Order: sequence, then C-alpha cells, then structure tokens
Amino acid sequence: MLEDVYLGNTLRTWIIALAVVVVVTFLLVLIRRLVVRRLTVLAQRTTTDVDDLIVELLGRTRVTFFLAVSLYAASHVLHRTPEVQDTLRILIILILLFQAGVWGNALVGYGLKRAMKSRDGGEAPNPSTMSALGFVIKLLLWTIVMLLALDNLGIDVTALVAGLGVGGIAVALAVQNILGDLFASLSIVMDKPFVIGDFVVVDTLSGTVEHVGLKTTRIRSLSGEQIIISNADLLKSRIRNYKRMQERRVVFSVGVEYQTPVAKLEQIPGWLRDIVLMQPQARFDRAHLQSFGESAILFEIVYYATNPDYTQYMNTQQEINLGIVRRFETEGVRFAYPSRTVYVRQE
Repeated sequence: MLEDVYLGNTLRTWIIALAVVVVVTFLLVLIRRLVVRRLTVLAQRTTTDVDDLIVELLGRTRVTFFLAVSLYAASHVLHRTPEVQDTLRILIILILLFQAGVWGNALVGYGLKRAMKSRDGGEAPNPSTMSALGFVIKLLLWTIVMLLALDNLGIDVTALVAGLGVGGIAVALAVQNILGDLFASLSIVMDKPFVIGDFVVVDTLSGTVEHVGLKTTRIRSLSGEQIIISNADLLKSRIRNYKRMQERRVVFSVGVEYQTPVAKLEQIPGWLRDIVLMQPQARFDRAHLQSFGESAILFEIVYYATNPDYTQYMNTQQEINLGIVRRFETEGVRFAYPSRTVYVRQE
C-alpha cells in the first residue's frame, strides 16, 4: 500500500513530504513566537521605532507564509512532474504575494503613524487627510498584488490594465477639481508650509489656521469670521507664515522741526540708538537723518525685534516711542507736525 504511486510519487513519499510540511511549519511558527516575545521586551527599553516595526512585521507574518516555505522544502522530497511543479509554483507565488500585501499594509500604517506624530514642535497632520492618503496607497498596493496574482494564474492582464487606465482617465477628468484639492491637501501634509495654529497671510486675507481638510483649509480671521479656502487655490497663492518668523525687522521714522539747531540734529541718531539699545528684546541696526520732508526733517530708525510675537513687538515699540518723547522733551527738541507757511505779498 505504501508503495502505491500517486501523481508520480509513492504514498510513502507523499507521507514524508506531508511530515516535512507539518514539522517545518510548526518550527517556523514557534520561532516567530519566541522572536516576537524577545523583541517586544527589547522594544520597550528603546526609544527608536525600528524595533517596533520589526515586531509588527513579524506579528503580521501569516501561517500561510510559513506553509509556502514548508511546501518549497517538501517539494524537494517529491518527484515533481510538470503538473505538480506548476501547481506548487503558482500556490507558493500566490501565498508570497498575499504576504507581501500584508507586510505592505503594515509599512503604510507605520509610515502614517510616524507622520501623525508632531515634529519640530508643529501640529500633527489632519487625521482625515492621513486616512485618505493611507487608503489611496493601500488601494494601489492591493491593485498591484491582484494584477500580479492574475498574471501568475495565466490570465492576460494587459487588457485589464488598459481598461483601468482609460477608466481612470475618465474618472480623473470628471473629478479633476476634487482631485486637485485632494493632492493639494497631501502636499500641505507632506511639505508643511503651515500647520494648525500658524498665523498666515494669503493675499489680502490673514488669520490663524484652524483646520486642514481633504478639500478646504479653514482660517480664523482677526475679526472673528472663518475663511474657507480650497487647498488648490491656497497653494497657488503666496503664503506668509508669521508663526515661523524668527525676528521682526522694524522700520519707522521720526520728524523734527526745521528750526532744530544743527548741533541737535547731529546728536539725534545717537539718542535714538541709545533708546533702542535699552530694550532687552530689540537689536539695533541703524539710525540716520533720512530726508527733508514738506514740514519736517525725517530720521529713519531700523531695529530687529528678537521676539517675533506681535504683542511683545508692540510693547517694545511703545517703550521706544515713550523713550523718544522723554529724550526730546529733555533736550528741547520739538516734533514736527504738518504745517504750511504762507507769504502774502502786498502791492
């Protein structure tokens, strides 16, 4: 009975091959369990995410993958006819493709999880946007796996790929505006020109970013209303992100009367420099007699506010203005105001 031949192999050979499949599969499952347990303990002691990824990939390894390895090992025991050889090859390839898809899913999830974490003190990306990105990537991944599986089953996928291409073009043309906003949303998430909480100026609009969605971005303006801008239009505009300002360059002018003595005019730039240097959050750049205006001699002052916060900048500017008023009052220098002298000629 053990010497009866089935598909080119005796029953004894088939039993040995089956035993190889069972033993190898059992050993591989056991090794995976032990390795995952040891790596899990090690991953809890480290701060890197790489070991967590390895544990995740090992945990996602299916028994069917080990079965494919066992079948490959057992196939060397058998006398493989062309029919058996082709059947084993197709079965092993399908199992490997499925396992590759599972590992790909794990890698996509790992990447999205890392992207959701806040980086450099910025806000985490919008969850709905990241979910949509993950769905698109996984759909593409499993589409490739399906096409490869059909190709290995002997099905001609050329016509299917061509049909998907034509259908994809038709769908893309129909929803091109939506797709434009979707890809713009992904660009915002990946490139991070701004994050939630940043104060931005877009053309003539300004406000704080509240939400970055799949199609629109919502900005809360200074006057209180919510401004909704499509992502595609937003990326076409020039965006000024004041949250990322490191220093604020400030330029302002002071006008004094034309009757001011020359000796005082020569001293005014030094006074202005001293007043700016007295402010702890200001870095002096320059002060010069700039020009002669219609009713005043103008001095230009330039400094850098080292704290970019607008309220702190205004506090510093206020102290500088008060310091100028006090110093001019002490020195007897008068501010100029718009005036005009009219000469009347009497015949």
